Amino acid sequence: MEPEHLTTTLDSGVRIVTERLPTVRSVALGFWIANGSAGEAESEAGISHLLEHMLFRGTERFGSEEIDQIFDAMGAEINAGTDKESTSLYTRVLDRHLPRAFEVMGEMVWKPRFGELEAEREVVLEEIAMYEDDPQDRVFDLLARAIFADHPLGRPVIGTAQVVGSVTREQLAAFHGHHYVPSNIVIAAAGSLDHDEIVAMARAAEPAGTVAAALNGSSAPGEPDFSPRRVFLEKDTEQYHLCLGGAGIARDDERRFALRVLEGVLGGTSSSRLFQEVRERRGLAYSVFSFSNLYAHTGDVGIYVGTRPENLSEAVEILARELARCVEDPASAEELDRSRENLKGRVVLGLESTGARMTRLGASLLGDLPILPVDEVIDRIDAVGIEEVRELAGSLFDPAGLSTAGVGPNQEDFLAALAPLGAEPAATVPAGGAPAAGA
Repeated sequence: MEPEHLTTTLDSGVRIVTERLPTVRSVALGFWIANGSAGEAESEAGISHLLEHMLFRGTERFGSEEIDQIFDAMGAEINAGTDKESTSLYTRVLDRHLPRAFEVMGEMVWKPRFGELEAEREVVLEEIAMYEDDPQDRVFDLLARAIFADHPLGRPVIGTAQVVGSVTREQLAAFHGHHYVPSNIVIAAAGSLDHDEIVAMARAAEPAGTVAAALNGSSAPGEPDFSPRRVFLEKDTEQYHLCLGGAGIARDDERRFALRVLEGVLGGTSSSRLFQEVRERRGLAYSVFSFSNLYAHTGDVGIYVGTRPENLSEAVEILARELARCVEDPASAEELDRSRENLKGRVVLGLESTGARMTRLGASLLGDLPILPVDEVIDRIDAVGIEEVRELAGSLFDPAGLSTAGVGPNQEDFLAALAPLGAEPAATVPAGGAPAAGA
């Protein structure tokens, strides 16, 4: 039986992972770099994101406009993103265009010329301003600050206008040379492809003389202090945007399957408790949901709701009640079964996309996670039982251990509405800083 995926590690340390899908005519291709905002010093906040933008501003052989023209002529889009722990450059092309797409993307990753810096700097500053104006995006970054405090995971991905506005071309080149090293790069592809051909493309794309390299002098930040905190940004808005959250689990934690099932019961689906209680039965919000982020050594969980001022107190009462219920009675047999089936369906349906398959391969290999066969993933989901879900609910969703973040018109009213959640956290910290965003 042919394996679902093949992997090769070049002498330089670059890793290649592919999955052949003979029934399609396209290929999803991605370059994944182990570089994100959590690896930045405070004085570098936003350089990873700006550097991702600069990959599109020309290489040694291809100009900025020429890159756009090449992918337009192939009927393809090329895009990129930066998050807390990685940067990715990706596209989806017809199989006959794969060599050309790989050639250009390889140059973008390995040989950016950092041209047109002032123009792209202004683009990113506009992006920062855009997110400053968006309270629904801003509240998630405030929650990260509340949960992680001064830990790098608490800083926004997009960075600060001060750093973005002052970084030089030389600093960007040095940052690129330090972080875009072979051992930090994974090349992933899924679709109509041949693994050995992609390995050959990868070897050809590497700069001459590239050797295995690892970062020196870098160290993982210490354990975050997850003491509950409150952060509020006073802003003239039509709604209060509220997030509750706290410590989660790391991406390699075996309980990650149970967490996804628990989220489906609590707030991850339209039949979930939060959606039904807050939106469907009472009409207190248009958007309410639970979420989680899994990082290398830790993670977070959270709940979001956006509601008008006159509904804030009642919405918080419902959240407090449902959190308490989650801890005491996290799922009935029917809820557990429905959430497991929902999760399995989303996993399998998602993998009908070559882009989703490529992302799964690249993110897993970059994060040192096993790339599990789909049947094994389904078995892991099926194996989630009520006791595992109960243990997670008690450790992650106890209201007394959660931090709070909010954006809205009046801080005093907001804080007063939080009374149903229990004792006031030990610290209230200023909102401060820039909002986070993907690139």
